[in-house]
Amino acid sequence: MDYLEKPRESCGIFGIYGHPEGSTLTYFGLYALQHRGQESAGIAVARDNDIIGHKGMGLVPDVFDMPHLEQLKGGSAIGHVRYSTTGSSILVNAQPFVVHHRKKSYAIAHNGNLVNAHILKEELEEAGSIFQTTMDSEIFLHYFVKSLQHGFEGALIETVSRLKGAFSFIMLTSRGEVIGIKDPHGFRPLCLGKLNGHYILASETCALDLVQAELIRELDPGEIVIISEDGIKSIKTEVDANRAFCIFEFIYFARPDSTIYGQNVYQTRKALGRHLAKEAPVHADLVMPFPDSGTYAALGFSQAAGLPFEMAMIRNHYVGRTFIQPTQSMRDFGVRVKLNPVKQLLKGKDIIIIEDSIIRGTTVKTRVKALRKLGVNRIHMRVSGPPHRFPCHYGIDFSTRGELIAAEKSQKELGDILGLDTLYYLSLEGLLEATGIEHPQNNFCKACFDGCYPVKFDKGLSKDCLESN
Repeated sequence: MDYLEKPRESCGIFGIYGHPEGSTLTYFGLYALQHRGQESAGIAVARDNDIIGHKGMGLVPDVFDMPHLEQLKGGSAIGHVRYSTTGSSILVNAQPFVVHHRKKSYAIAHNGNLVNAHILKEELEEAGSIFQTTMDSEIFLHYFVKSLQHGFEGALIETVSRLKGAFSFIMLTSRGEVIGIKDPHGFRPLCLGKLNGHYILASETCALDLVQAELIRELDPGEIVIISEDGIKSIKTEVDANRAFCIFEFIYFARPDSTIYGQNVYQTRKALGRHLAKEAPVHADLVMPFPDSGTYAALGFSQAAGLPFEMAMIRNHYVGRTFIQPTQSMRDFGVRVKLNPVKQLLKGKDIIIIEDSIIRGTTVKTRVKALRKLGVNRIHMRVSGPPHRFPCHYGIDFSTRGELIAAEKSQKELGDILGLDTLYYLSLEGLLEATGIEHPQNNFCKACFDGCYPVKFDKGLSKDCLESN
């Protein structure tokens, strides 16, 4: 299936303080963030000086119904949608994760990946900690409760200082406080909004839009925001001079209607397409995407190249992730059932296909082969990002180089393997320029493209790890 071919990001998080419809608004916030995780969903609410919650495997509307939301009435709530990049895809690893300590309760929702999780977990277990899950997120709460002798704020600061990697957290206390935390490099997006006087935290602004909240700002790298009955307090922890926003958010992860790192994603993806057209012009009859991932870059490419844009592949939006292939003889049925070509547009034509990424290559190869059988003349592919040559250890699910088709191959070799007439990836320089951000070289994590890891990690984590530059 196509969802296995595309990279997956760890999760989406949402939280709201003190709203009488907190659980319902969190449900809608998670609905808007569903693209960030489709394995499990959960909501936790503060009520009667305790935290109650519900979580389950599957999509948000499959996990929650009105009776669930009625049972989750409470003033403050946090929610989570998950893809598993650490920990198995089982219910016990679904979030928010809740612990009870000295008549108080705490819940955590995490987006990202801790690169020193194995070291921290071993340290905690040697000190007597018992873990309920295999998630790196649980480590945060263990250190937090151990550090409460420093006071609530001191415990937050002490815990964050121990963590290395990519993390955006939203935390909930049984008193109803909602806390947002962003790592010192700012890998993962997290924004602050407001709805009728009630503060909201969310992975992306599209979640604020859905609940009709106004965007206040994005959290800064290394910032802790505490929202309580006293208002909002910002604590700045140690911040690295070079920020490391995940640049793949612009290429693929974030919803096109979101604004991240101060830039609109839709417009940035069109800019990627324009740069592609400038770097790798080619004559063809039409420009098309494999929906939905390449659509916005394809629009930019077609406009810059002066070529017609066509939606020549039609997507079936009713194919679930649990689709079962009926027989072995129909092993490619899972690919074909999701996208179907418009034959009259394509037969005998020279086409340019715009993709946002090629990770493992299996699906692209199958689709190109199908287009050849249909009678397409020449097939050119343009990719709106550089080739993925290195594993990600900050929350994306390609953790070894062996998974990446471009790791050891030239663009010409890749084009031949995929059955293309020509293949071109956007240059790293073109990608950085298209973001529209000042000094982009010092603002983004580009490790999956250039192997330069902003945060060092233990070499034992993966045989393919490289030292940070």
